[in-house]
Amino acid sequence: MNSMFRALKVFNYRLWVTGALVSNIGTWMQRVAQDWLVLTILTNHSGTAAGITTGLQFLPIVFLGPFAGLLGDRVNKRKLLLLTQTAMGLCALVLGLLVVTHTVELWHVYVLAFLLGVASAFDAPSRQAFVSEVVGKEDVPNAVALNSASFNLARLAGPGVAGLVIAFFGTGPAFLINAASFLAVIISLWRMRVSELQPTVQVPRAKGQIREGFSYIRERPDLMMIMFLVFMVGTFGMNFQITNALMATTVFHLGPGEYGLLGSIMAVGTLAAALMAARRKNMRMVYIVGGAFLFGVTVAIAAFMPSYALYALALIPVGVASMTFLNACNTTVQLTTDSAMRGRVLAVYMVVLQGGTPVGAPLVGWIATEFGARWSLGIGAVVAVACAVIALVMMNRRNHVRFRDQVHGIRPLTFARVMHR
Repeated sequence: MNSMFRALKVFNYRLWVTGALVSNIGTWMQRVAQDWLVLTILTNHSGTAAGITTGLQFLPIVFLGPFAGLLGDRVNKRKLLLLTQTAMGLCALVLGLLVVTHTVELWHVYVLAFLLGVASAFDAPSRQAFVSEVVGKEDVPNAVALNSASFNLARLAGPGVAGLVIAFFGTGPAFLINAASFLAVIISLWRMRVSELQPTVQVPRAKGQIREGFSYIRERPDLMMIMFLVFMVGTFGMNFQITNALMATTVFHLGPGEYGLLGSIMAVGTLAAALMAARRKNMRMVYIVGGAFLFGVTVAIAAFMPSYALYALALIPVGVASMTFLNACNTTVQLTTDSAMRGRVLAVYMVVLQGGTPVGAPLVGWIATEFGARWSLGIGAVVAVACAVIALVMMNRRNHVRFRDQVHGIRPLTFARVMHR
């Protein structure tokens, strides 16, 4: 099988990625529908309300993430995922029913976004770590990249489909379609050949295991650098749910179809970057720092685009840079972390990636409301570029290398050993 798709030779992984593709299409439909519901039906284009909704959805992972990661290390991940996927589907179903019965209020959206965030907090670290149980270690980089490709293929289709559904039928059916899409993941988990999975040894109960996870990260400067970059870029730069909605409505004065199309166009770039990553057998650290830097540059360019068409085109390189950065971070964390610690480390990774959203999303929404959507993009761009430069300087000083040597790259395991010394 082509090296780009080598993980698909595994039966269980084929089931997993197919179910995830269907579910992710529904997830992207809900994201578009939720923002559109808040911005145009429940408020008068309030970026602050949209930011609060997004913030509430990601708030639980800040408090529950470390415990969720430890739980993933202790229990059967497949069974845990069956529970979390069911819970998330029920949240979408309730919101859809509230909308189609015309009884939905803003506080309903806030509460359901928070409950969805609770389920997602337990789902995310185990879902990330589960990949290494479905495929062998040698196929983990390819599987992570193909997961990203699946997610972004869904991102390519989901927003556009959501825009059409909202335009013709309203937001309620979009939520109901997402609720049904969770069945694809649940069925794929049930049908897996359990005997072919490669489960990690479950960690026995003991005191101080969450602290042990934090200590492990603190002793790894390479992981600390990744956590710093992911937190800053994710918090201030990756709020496209809000910025794209506000750019479409308040800057270009367009409707739900055009807003949904922006997500699909951006997914062209993220999908291309994910497929390029699938060809790599090893990950260089330059993709992390360089990806963050290029993300900031491309977002800054997009912020200045004078028309909807040019802004949409500018989102393609934004997608390439963002996926290059995130895929490099995720793969490096998975490959360089001890299997017994993987759930806890990935939980912290998800906390810093998504946990800044409760702060960043309302802040970005407020900036967009008070000063304009272009300002919210510009601030995210400046933060990404500045943090990439800081990370590069720190990395070069610690490793005593020149910039030219750094660009040639240090492979993750080698980098970890050098950082320890």
